[in-house]
Amino acid sequence: MFGRITDKTLETFYLTPLIHMDGNKELLIENCRRIEEYSEVFMRLISGKLCINIWGNGLRAYDFNKDGLMISGKISQIEFTERNGRQDEKSDKRLCED
Repeated sequence: MFGRITDKTLETFYLTPLIHMDGNKELLIENCRRIEEYSEVFMRLISGKLCINIWGNGLRAYDFNKDGLMISGKISQIEFTERNGRQDEKSDKRLCED
């Protein structure tokens, strides 16, 4: 029961990811909590209960603030997976599936 209340609270306060795209050249991901992996060809982001995997070329993250993260480059694929395990960000366990 508590889990359903928590899920509704997250939805109510918009803590789920919101993604705005400008073609395949730029993404704005609102409510991004952290960058887990980063390279010019792959990024893994944590946002709420989702892990967001982004593939492309020349990927660059900038303007990381409380409202979101801007990503530019040639984006070829975006994948969403639900996070495993605890929601505790201090945990050293891997939170996303590969």
